[in-house]
Amino acid sequence: MKKLLALLLSLTMVVSMAACTKKEDPATNNNNNSSNNNSGATATTAPTAAPKKVTLNVTTTYAGNDGNAQNYQDAVAAWEKASGNKVNDSSSTSDETFKARVLADFETGSEPDVLFFFNGVDSNSFVQAGKVVSIDEIRQSYPDYASNMKDGMLGASPADGKNYSVPVNGYWEGMFVNKEVCKAAGVEIPDANTTWDQFLETCQKIKDAGYAPIAVSLATVPHYWFEFAIYNYTSSTTHSKLPGSASDAQGQAWVNGLNDIKMLYEKGYFPENTLTGTDDETVQLFIDNKAAFLIDGSWKVGGIEGLTSNIENFTVTYIPGKNQRKTTDIIGGLSSGYYITKKAWDDPDKRAAAVEFITYMTSDEMVSKFANVSATALKNGSSVDESQLSNLAKDGLALVKGATGMTGAVQDLIPTECRVPVFDGMPNLVTGKSDITESVQSVLDLIAAQ
Repeated sequence: MKKLLALLLSLTMVVSMAACTKKEDPATNNNNNSSNNNSGATATTAPTAAPKKVTLNVTTTYAGNDGNAQNYQDAVAAWEKASGNKVNDSSSTSDETFKARVLADFETGSEPDVLFFFNGVDSNSFVQAGKVVSIDEIRQSYPDYASNMKDGMLGASPADGKNYSVPVNGYWEGMFVNKEVCKAAGVEIPDANTTWDQFLETCQKIKDAGYAPIAVSLATVPHYWFEFAIYNYTSSTTHSKLPGSASDAQGQAWVNGLNDIKMLYEKGYFPENTLTGTDDETVQLFIDNKAAFLIDGSWKVGGIEGLTSNIENFTVTYIPGKNQRKTTDIIGGLSSGYYITKKAWDDPDKRAAAVEFITYMTSDEMVSKFANVSATALKNGSSVDESQLSNLAKDGLALVKGATGMTGAVQDLIPTECRVPVFDGMPNLVTGKSDITESVQSVLDLIAAQ
């Protein structure tokens, strides 16, 4: 009996060992068989469990009047349906409050899993803190990540020169025009040949006709006028350079530009609520035929299309220039992209979902839909059917084609907290409550103290 039991146990062990051998990974077993490994050991591969379905916390600037806000919502819904994952979205309009909120979230450990944000100095603090993952590191696990993009256009961080974000749509900035207001005021729409002095004459006629020449909220969105007013004292080759002090040539360009904004305010060329109104409110004045001009970016094309049933009433043209800057010298580039935070990367399930989400949102098809009339980093370029574009969108394409020079925005070199004396303080600057030269120097001192 004992011999029978021993025999049965022996047979059981043989069968068990044979079963284990059959479950070996075929590729691993073949590699062992073709090698000179004489140890007799065999390798096995444990099955990989499918990633769990997760909820990604995502923050972007696709909100409010952004022309891609609806595209973004539609894309998120489609991705959720296809992947089985969910998105907890906290997107908000891009302004200084939004930027400050994002940076504060990183400082308190409340950052999202995926972030669509600026890739200039605004991102320095969380890049330097190691709270986002570089594209090179992501590619160690996901070699094809962002492989449809030109690496040279991804937007390297000024903090360390590495790429962290994957762009979607680039941008250009121009002056949107309400044709009806111009017609009612008896003025010609500015074009590539319009000078700054001619623009001022046009603004005066529009004001005399009872309209606001320029729709802008200096309380919340002063940066477009900050940019172009300074640009009128620099050039496409010198604009993206920080002054050493308020008294050097570049510093004086800033001072002179801000004085021009003050002059526009004093002449009454801004809306009555420019010091207190929100961007949405002043844009609505433009849409409602109460203001003639609006400086904004290429993303505003879709925003305007969504705010009016009479898109033929609007066009976009160049901001009139003076000095070295030609009217056809514009501001543009690729300044934002999708980041994966370290918090998400360290979570195995969220890591996979974050990579999948960004890959979906930055595919050729999706980028073409979001970019429309703006620049992209796609290797194959974006696909735009011009026959489906509004006249406003076509005017945007013509604007870029006719540009004689392009530069990035100088504000991208200024950390958010350093902009306060000028950006937050714009109402005080134009009303004379704060000194412009001193405020410019304060900005530069804050940058130097970083």
